[in-house]
Amino acid sequence: MKKIGVIVNTKRPRSEGVLAELRRLSEGHGFKLLAEDAEVAGLLGAEHLPVESFAKKVDVALAMGGDGTVLYTARALHGSKIPIMGINLGSLGFLTSVGDAEIARALDAIADKSYKVSARDVAECRIFTDETAVGEEPALNDIVLGWGASSRIVTLKLSIDGEPVGSFMCDGMMVSTPTGSTGHSLSAGGPILHPGIGGFGINVICPHALSSRPLVVPNSSLIEIEVASAAKELILSIDGQDEYKVEQGGRIEIRRSPHQVRFLQLQDHSYFSVLAQKLHWRGSSL
Repeated sequence: MKKIGVIVNTKRPRSEGVLAELRRLSEGHGFKLLAEDAEVAGLLGAEHLPVESFAKKVDVALAMGGDGTVLYTARALHGSKIPIMGINLGSLGFLTSVGDAEIARALDAIADKSYKVSARDVAECRIFTDETAVGEEPALNDIVLGWGASSRIVTLKLSIDGEPVGSFMCDGMMVSTPTGSTGHSLSAGGPILHPGIGGFGINVICPHALSSRPLVVPNSSLIEIEVASAAKELILSIDGQDEYKVEQGGRIEIRRSPHQVRFLQLQDHSYFSVLAQKLHWRGSSL
């Protein structure tokens, strides 16, 4: 019997109807459902299980909501080999590749293993204060260092594999994975990186120099960012969550994590079709 872990954003208006459908279809397949939320467990007739215990008990995780729900699920399951299928309870997302109307197809694919697997690199960020490591966090999308309590610019030093790249007067700096390249990084002028590319994108946010351009470096690189000058605490945001405050003299190290995230997708899923739909690509017209 397959054990399916369920994580749901219950604030989505379609969630209750989709959960009823999930319960009916799962019973037909003989799946055992486990849910992190007690109320959702009741609606599904499922076992209530904290998400921290999913890695030991579930075979597949369903992240039902939007891309934020998938990011939450990926972080909760970091280090495990549990595959994730994103079910969108709204418009199609970059990570929630299955629409709620396709949930029957999704469960059929899980039952007969007719899905595709997309393995995604994860970044690992270590935070240092006075050369002492104070934290380590995984990031599926991006790591952003900047902002803070005032609008004054800061100076950040960037090094790759111990080689200085430059010092940048700016609002901040961002490192994105290929998965995160279609998010915050894209809005900051960064390149789109196909998920199959082994690399990281590096963007300087609002640099005080017109010559500054995004960089793409191999995912084998060690990326170091040091706060060389700042009259404020900077915020370190990981996958959209504000995690740490970093002061002048602090630094972060970013490298590829040894753990990947595996996404399950329907056989007819097209990365470029989703890209064109989300970015409203229509081609050129004369």
